[in-house]
Amino acid sequence: MSQPCCSPDTSQPAHDLPAVVGQARELFHQEFGGVPRWVVAAPGRVNLIGEHTDYNGGFVLPMAIDRYTVIAAAPVEAPRPTADQQAEFFSSGFGARAPVRLQPPLERGPVTWVNYVQGVVAGCVALGWRIPPFRAVIHSSVPLGGGLSSSAALEVATATLLEVLCGQSLPPIEKALLCQRAEHVFAGVPCGIMDQFSSVLCREDMLMLLDCRSQHVQMVPFVDHDVQVVIANSNVKHELTGGEYAQRRRECEQAAGILRVPVLRDATLARLEAAREQLDAVVFRRARHVIGEIERTLTAARALAGGDWQHVGELMYASHVSLQQDYEVSCAELDLLVEIARSIGWDGGVIGSRMTGGGFGGCTVSLVRAPAVARFAAELTRRYRECTSIEPTVFATRPSRGALICSEQLTEAGSARPAGT
Repeated sequence: MSQPCCSPDTSQPAHDLPAVVGQARELFHQEFGGVPRWVVAAPGRVNLIGEHTDYNGGFVLPMAIDRYTVIAAAPVEAPRPTADQQAEFFSSGFGARAPVRLQPPLERGPVTWVNYVQGVVAGCVALGWRIPPFRAVIHSSVPLGGGLSSSAALEVATATLLEVLCGQSLPPIEKALLCQRAEHVFAGVPCGIMDQFSSVLCREDMLMLLDCRSQHVQMVPFVDHDVQVVIANSNVKHELTGGEYAQRRRECEQAAGILRVPVLRDATLARLEAAREQLDAVVFRRARHVIGEIERTLTAARALAGGDWQHVGELMYASHVSLQQDYEVSCAELDLLVEIARSIGWDGGVIGSRMTGGGFGGCTVSLVRAPAVARFAAELTRRYRECTSIEPTVFATRPSRGALICSEQLTEAGSARPAGT
């Protein structure tokens, strides 16, 4: 997925939400003068398990991370009425200003990050909202390009800002789908629903079990603070030219057709095995990953709810092997990060590890006992650097809250309310 916006070095303590809000307010003052009237935030996400299942009607198990895209904004005082009302945005990640149209015609433009904002504006205008001119600063601690959904965070933060600015409140699922459409139409990225649903709906200390077919959401408690989620960005992204993602989607559709099911979510491993002779060997492996991954995701949700961490870890490792061997979307760097985590092992505080995201680079996600996180991060970094000469970015997070409206008096204690309340 394309990733439009990011702030520098998220490994520093300044990633926490009050700090990012304070930075956004200061940037607004520097760029536009005065103070912002509204400050909103939306998080990135990581998927704990359930990869390449979304477009097969399956389940995913993401959580919001404690890295946020923040937008600080204020109205244009006494604007002159024109037929071409605009907002002005400044992106700290790109160090650039850009206009955003607020009235039709609303079309894609040449600036990538602006299209994510423009698409959300277009969706709100289509609902009949009248958006007054304003100025805004985008500032983000969501890492760029690692598959942690900085694009969805920007879209959802924009939608949350427009709700406040226009005095509107979208139902959460409608809001997520509006942001998804913005990415489809204005960014040209045919993403699933997980990213936007996560950024809107996730809750603190909860994972979100999402049925990608029915759009039903079930929250899975993650209340054990002795366990941390550690994200390791390989800081590689292999350039692919063969339409790998589209090819895998076609292979899944081919398997579903031969198995005579609408999507692979409706198949079983037994049914797949019975049809093995009818399937090309590659198509068989693709289907085996998807069907197995859907079952692993549901099983992991039950194990998490029951506190069975050992089973959760086994499922994470099995997911990675399947993505590596059957779906073939891993790469040497991701495999190395998972192997290092596995070698540190249970006795070293590691519960489980796997690649996360679309693959061919990006991040791994690991569950690690809290007292072992610092040692784990240092050992993972050292061994990965020795083998690859690449410095990974490693940070710990907990399941965090979705989009929220931050008060102007947001302090270090954190005064804010969820969007829509």
